Amino acid sequence: MDVQTLTFIFVGVTFALYIGIAIWSRAGNTDDFYVAGGRVPPLANGMATAADWMSAASFISMAGIISFVGRDGSVYLMGWTGGYVLLALLLAPYLRKFGKYTVPDFVGDRYYSDIARVVAVVCVLFISFTYVAGQMRGVGIVFSRFLEVEITTGVLIGMTVVFFYAVLGGMKGITYTQVAQYCVLIFAFLVPAIFISMLMTGNVVPQIGFGSTLADGSNIYLLDKLDRLSVELGFGAYTEGNKSTTDVFFITAALMVGTAGLPHVIVRFFTVPKVRDARVSAGYALLFIALLYTAAPAVASFARVNLISTVENTEYKKTPSWFKNWENTNLIAWVDKNQDGKIQYFAGKAFNGKPKFLEMRGSEGERKIANEPTDNSNELYIDRDIMVLANPEIAGLPNWVIALVAAGGLAAALSTAAGLLLVISTSVSHDLLKKIFLKEITDKQELFFARMSAALAIGIAGYFGIYPPGFVAQVVAFAFGLAAASFFPIILMGIFSKRMNKEGAISGMITGLFFTSSYIIYFKFINPSANSSENWWFGISPEGIGTLGMLFNFVVSNLVSRITSPPPKEIQDLVDEIRVPRGAGASYHHIKS
Repeated sequence: MDVQTLTFIFVGVTFALYIGIAIWSRAGNTDDFYVAGGRVPPLANGMATAADWMSAASFISMAGIISFVGRDGSVYLMGWTGGYVLLALLLAPYLRKFGKYTVPDFVGDRYYSDIARVVAVVCVLFISFTYVAGQMRGVGIVFSRFLEVEITTGVLIGMTVVFFYAVLGGMKGITYTQVAQYCVLIFAFLVPAIFISMLMTGNVVPQIGFGSTLADGSNIYLLDKLDRLSVELGFGAYTEGNKSTTDVFFITAALMVGTAGLPHVIVRFFTVPKVRDARVSAGYALLFIALLYTAAPAVASFARVNLISTVENTEYKKTPSWFKNWENTNLIAWVDKNQDGKIQYFAGKAFNGKPKFLEMRGSEGERKIANEPTDNSNELYIDRDIMVLANPEIAGLPNWVIALVAAGGLAAALSTAAGLLLVISTSVSHDLLKKIFLKEITDKQELFFARMSAALAIGIAGYFGIYPPGFVAQVVAFAFGLAAASFFPIILMGIFSKRMNKEGAISGMITGLFFTSSYIIYFKFINPSANSSENWWFGISPEGIGTLGMLFNFVVSNLVSRITSPPPKEIQDLVDEIRVPRGAGASYHHIKS
């Protein structure tokens, strides 16, 4: 059976499952819609958290980036895993003990201010829409290749599916859908990794194959061969990094503290019955996450070796079918600079900008592009986001494995997209309307507004998915930087500092968000030609600037809080109650009521 037919079957079955779960678990009230009634078992919540957290960036893009940049890609591995541990151990149990629906809810009550709540909502929307753009882009990429539709069409299909289980089921529907999505995505990621590890190294465990010798009889270690190939093509040694130590530190820190401040992950810990269950589900989630993250470097290395071996100095007419299939999705482009009919793959950009394809074909049958070629020797453009998806095809794995990977990529992207869209809708319906502008609305009316907000958010997310500001993992890194700069200091000090007041929190959030977003917008949109290390502040890239924004947030919020009045006594008592690990069976607000 061909790949497209198998993909239709796999994707169709999984989509039917997701929609069926949404109908079965349809939310009947706001408690179900926002936090699944607070009755999710720890094991199920652990799987749902893992699926929510391991987005298209983890499944599709992370290994792709590691494949291209080598050791420098480790910032994503260190930052995201470290950040999750930080969230699970430092913040989640305390926020669960507070017992509210959302992060803006915590900010509004902890800092006893509607203005603080509104600023927190603005931060949530900014972060979530940036993050969800990457997820919808991932959906479009999968559909464009395996169902042979335009990326735009793929995004629209993904929007439709998410609409059903996010709008109908709310957090209740999303949670149990994410359990199914985790099973699909982890199986889809590990099966081809195991296959390729056996083929290349003779080792069934990819994590061990990563450090093993090749099975071709050469007794050369995989990484040694990859280093050699990379140097020969002018990329530099794969196991040596090109980023400065400063930038590596700031990117890793931004990803870590950004993870700890992500509202769609934090809300997951509000769905379990008790604080103890939040800790247990965090442990489960860490185990489930580790299965993918420990395999990702191996997948990246396998893909890189196979790619170089397949395309370098190969006649275009003799390239395998996978190359032309991905070329038809606009994610691979070749320009024959020396007119020899062969693909020359070296370091550097083949042409300026992303490929703009023409209707005509070249002399070798390649798709012609309108871009101006560069003056270096490289002739090949490959979108980094295709590496995990294309890897089974490059390695010549069975068609059912290729179709499985497509279903896994969609599961990863849709699971996180749904969580983000729910956070967006909750911020609008609960934190803005119910808490500030329409305080008298009924539970039924609030649920209606929540669903309408989710539907509107899906439309906006789809637009950003069609016109993203970068690669999937890159876009997600921006979201983490924004979360680090705006939320993390305020959440941390809200839990552990009785002196932090509303004036300090508001000032800090605005400072962190404004500085970080301005830096990113300038280098990515206003003046992208200046986006190089010599123009960055202190050598910090836009991906890492959230760490500096976080430091500004800490400084400003503490200074302002010291020169203004301390919080009321009841707020200081609240902080004491949340911090002390007693009453693990109930939240603060449940205790007070």
